[in-house]
Amino acid sequence: VTFSKRRAGLLKKAHELSVLCDAEVALIVFSHKGKLFEYSTDSGMEQILERYERYSFAERQLAATDPDPQGNWPLEYNRLKAKAELLQKNNRHYLGEDLDSLNLKELVNLEQQMETAHKLVRSRREQLQNDSIRELQRRGKTLEEHNSMLEKQIKDNEKEREMAQQIWEQRSHSPNSSSYFLQQHQLPCLNIRGTYPDESSESRRNDL
Repeated sequence: VTFSKRRAGLLKKAHELSVLCDAEVALIVFSHKGKLFEYSTDSGMEQILERYERYSFAERQLAATDPDPQGNWPLEYNRLKAKAELLQKNNRHYLGEDLDSLNLKELVNLEQQMETAHKLVRSRREQLQNDSIRELQRRGKTLEEHNSMLEKQIKDNEKEREMAQQIWEQRSHSPNSSSYFLQQHQLPCLNIRGTYPDESSESRRNDL
């Protein structure tokens, strides 16, 4: 099962590489039982293998005739230059430029490449959007839980305040309270008038 899954993934990657990069791809896989699995682009497996053999033979011949690695620089420069020009050309085609030089088959291949690229971009965009939505939902749930906890704390505080108010009112209206005792047991006021020396002398004069 693991081999089948990985083989399918490898073949899919090879196809995407050929479509997105306009490359000629040849893939050969032998299973542990010796069964052959292969994949190649439209040019065909035999043509790609022949091209590979010619390239390998030319590389070996060049290495044998010119042991100095500096002698390979012009060849490497030309190869990199051709590769850069091909990439620039493909980039212009992806932007919809210089399409007059393409034939019908090349236009169909270009359209398939762009459709595949569009599917990959759309899939990635949808994945990021779903991840963002899940993150927002998680944050919203966390905020709801926090708000519920705060509401519960507020209700508990209000209940405690109401209970304390009721206890205070009951104590203030109880007969044993100090205010009630003072209202029911007020002491009478004593009005004591004293005798002063001036008043006693005035009374003696009147007697005389």
